[in-house]
Amino acid sequence: MEDSDEEPPLAVEINDAVNSNQLTESSEIPPVGVTVITGYLGSGKSTLINYILKTQHGKKIAVILNEFGEELGVERAMINEGEEGDLVEEWVELANGCICCTVKHSLVQALEQLVQRKERLDHILLETTGLANPAPLASVLWLDDQLESDVRLDSIITVVDAKNLRYQLKPNPDSSSFPEAYLQIAFADVIILNKVDLISLDDSGAVLEELVKEIRDVNSLANIIHSVRCQVDLSKILNCQAYDPTHAAHLEALLKENKSLTTKGLHDSEVRTLCICDAQQIDLDKVRIWLEELLWDKKYGMDVYRCKGILRVRNSDELHTLQGVREIYEIVPSRKWRNEEIQMNKIVFIGRFLNEEILLHSLHTCIVGTN
Repeated sequence: MEDSDEEPPLAVEINDAVNSNQLTESSEIPPVGVTVITGYLGSGKSTLINYILKTQHGKKIAVILNEFGEELGVERAMINEGEEGDLVEEWVELANGCICCTVKHSLVQALEQLVQRKERLDHILLETTGLANPAPLASVLWLDDQLESDVRLDSIITVVDAKNLRYQLKPNPDSSSFPEAYLQIAFADVIILNKVDLISLDDSGAVLEELVKEIRDVNSLANIIHSVRCQVDLSKILNCQAYDPTHAAHLEALLKENKSLTTKGLHDSEVRTLCICDAQQIDLDKVRIWLEELLWDKKYGMDVYRCKGILRVRNSDELHTLQGVREIYEIVPSRKWRNEEIQMNKIVFIGRFLNEEILLHSLHTCIVGTN
């Protein structure tokens, strides 16, 4: 792991091997939350992992360290299992009750082994190594039919180096690629702004405030946590339920804060956050077509990384929630609208080349009664 200048946590071999034939009673046991941890090289991902592995938190947390890149094997048929089919290097159990392993090929098999263990896990952390874009992992955890009953995607956490963030966000004049730091911030549900002790506190913390503003310009939906050496309250990064369609309260709070959000001061080509609102009832079938044109066909030339929203659907007294990561999205009824609520569609988009006027106009084609 990078920036791992600390001594590794005390580890002992696990004696009782995983029984691959043992089945999880998913109908009785709720799925285990999985948190994806990403971040720029040297940001402090490994420091965060070491902190969790050493801290006496009383939780049974599994940490998976992966070494696969963008060619992540999403489908089982494409996974190279090797001669012995042994994809997990070694499972070790730590002094504080956590368990840890390294995975080189099959994330799916590693997760299956974890949830089949006799001892119930509280949470699973997945640290990404050499994977700038966490979207492929999100698709595995969110939509894999063989995993969805046993594990659930809880959140994506990005660790950011406060000292070097501005440098990392600057385009490289010798490269045509977009800075990875933008993508990692854009996909995050939680951002750990690490190494804040190295930031100058001149002008009453103005430097740190400006960094937070730059992050919020890219992603206003993420919860930002300040940290020194990634020592954070674990309750703020575990069980976030960022992708739970029934956990609408948190999403509604985020949208309430962002209902008038616009970043018109930024260039359209930059990663930005936009929020669009409309009070009229919408046709769900038309919304699906609209989203698929935006997410799949890149209609209007926009590149959408994330979208979240609440929808007012025709012939329904229920509030519907929208979640989208890259090309995958989900719309589900969440709860009934309350009497005192103003029923409205509110959708937040995070991406490049976003055009607020076009997004609003195209949403209007989904309104009931329009052609």
